[in-house]
Amino acid sequence: MEQIILKVEPREDSGRIKAKALRDSGFIPAIVYGEGAKSQSVKVANRALSQLLHEHGLENVVINLVLKDDPKQKSRSCLIKEIQYDPVRGNIVHVDFNEISMTKVLKVNVPVVAKGEPAGVKQDGGSLEHVLWEIEVECLPTDIPKEIEVDVSSLKIGDAIHIKDIKFPSNIKVLNAPDAVVLSVAAPIKVEEVTAEAEAGAANEPEVIKEKKEAPAAEGEAPAKEEKKEKKEEKK
Repeated sequence: MEQIILKVEPREDSGRIKAKALRDSGFIPAIVYGEGAKSQSVKVANRALSQLLHEHGLENVVINLVLKDDPKQKSRSCLIKEIQYDPVRGNIVHVDFNEISMTKVLKVNVPVVAKGEPAGVKQDGGSLEHVLWEIEVECLPTDIPKEIEVDVSSLKIGDAIHIKDIKFPSNIKVLNAPDAVVLSVAAPIKVEEVTAEAEAGAANEPEVIKEKKEAPAAEGEAPAKEEKKEKKEEKK
């Protein structure tokens, strides 16, 4: 297993204004959550974190955090719990780390990657449907797979790959139901079917009946309702 080391520094200040000043100086505010221990506020260099994110993806990757100026230089094995991004600029604004034990199993979600082009797509114009994008597994931190690759090249129209059809490493335990569909190939949608559905939808739309409005009375002329009322009174 590749050793990924990330140096962090202790952080004393907190608050929105302090965090903005920290980011302006090239650092990202972060928190390290420990199992049964008090959380610690730290800061990490934006450049170092961005480089690791580009090279390793940092999803389900064990990172060894080393606290700068720590005389013992004892690293803390962590997984990234959450990365917060600016909704407008898209840059990283905060990171949460989860400290883990390298000797205890943990639950993680591993992404599914489809390999190849299904025969039903290539020959018959079908479409590959990615039903399950992640598979939940339980294993030691050192055994976490980066991704689960599934060969879909033999799939025809109507075929599907279930959890039970995938061969997993012996050192991980899959927590999803065996019959859960991961990938499938659907038949192509014909133009006639789409048109028929659109016409059926239009036919089912309720008819809107607008109330007929009475024409406005001309100047000096009484409204129609008042005129009828006057005629009734004359008959009496």
